[in-house]
Amino acid sequence: MFPFVRYSRYLSRFKTPHFPRSQHSTLPFSTTTEDYNKPSRPDPPPIRVALTESAGRGVFSTRKIGAGDLIHTAKPILAHPSLSTINTVCYFCLKKLTSTEFHGKGVAFCSQECKEKAKVFYEVETKADWLAFDDYCRNKGLKYPLLVKRLACMVISGAASAESLDILQPSNLSHEMVLEMEEGYGLLKSGFAMANISDEQMAFLTKEWYNSVLARIRINAFRIELAVGSYEDLLSSAAACIEAEAAVGNAVYMLPSLYNHDCDPNAHIVWIDNADAQLKALCDVEADEELRICYIDASMDHDARQSFLLQGFGFKCNCLRCLSGD
Repeated sequence: MFPFVRYSRYLSRFKTPHFPRSQHSTLPFSTTTEDYNKPSRPDPPPIRVALTESAGRGVFSTRKIGAGDLIHTAKPILAHPSLSTINTVCYFCLKKLTSTEFHGKGVAFCSQECKEKAKVFYEVETKADWLAFDDYCRNKGLKYPLLVKRLACMVISGAASAESLDILQPSNLSHEMVLEMEEGYGLLKSGFAMANISDEQMAFLTKEWYNSVLARIRINAFRIELAVGSYEDLLSSAAACIEAEAAVGNAVYMLPSLYNHDCDPNAHIVWIDNADAQLKALCDVEADEELRICYIDASMDHDARQSFLLQGFGFKCNCLRCLSGD
């Protein structure tokens, strides 16, 4: 069985699908995106969230979108660097650090702005000793508990609600998975307790809350791989891929998490230099067409894709590519 903490949503390297229009009912949802051609107020992105016929909520285009067009951008609700990159990327936005970084306690930020924004979790986080918690994550190869810890710090600081991720779909957790989470929960709670965080401030931090948040992060977190910008970055990226650690971290988003999966997607997510996501069209998209991304490595064969999706995300894929046996 695949270790459940290893799954994340991957940038697809494949393209050129065409999807038929679906009947759907629109859900109330709105957002905005940057329009780099206009200095005035940004226009809303050409999308809406609606119910699909078979996959719950989905994201649909409201007009024709050209191949390569930016659909919208998204800032993460939560982001955390990988433990292996914690000294080489910004502790807030995951941007690759330069010689001008702004240092914190054992970590660094790419700018004073990021250092200020990080106060929503950092001031609480630095009160505790997380050595045992980090060792637990490192030794077991876990990344998502780090995101739970960051959200807990934000809740304690008053910057976020304990129900921040409730809108996201949770994964189904087996009894064995729940038992595996107990150690992480215990280390998280004891870390706060030893830092003299009051019981009142930690009232939300129950085992049920921890499991619920981790279940949502498990199938909604994205693996952040920054775009290669230079020859040195290319060499570094190639070496990282060999070590199976190309990601600089993981992040959770609201709107991108509502995109459904297709093994031959018409949209994908890219990260240029930090954790701010850009959703782009891989091909021409018609008005009212559902926008779909690929959650896994689309180069895998049919059986491998089906296995990964079932084990990691809990569904059997019935996209056109899978139905054709490709």
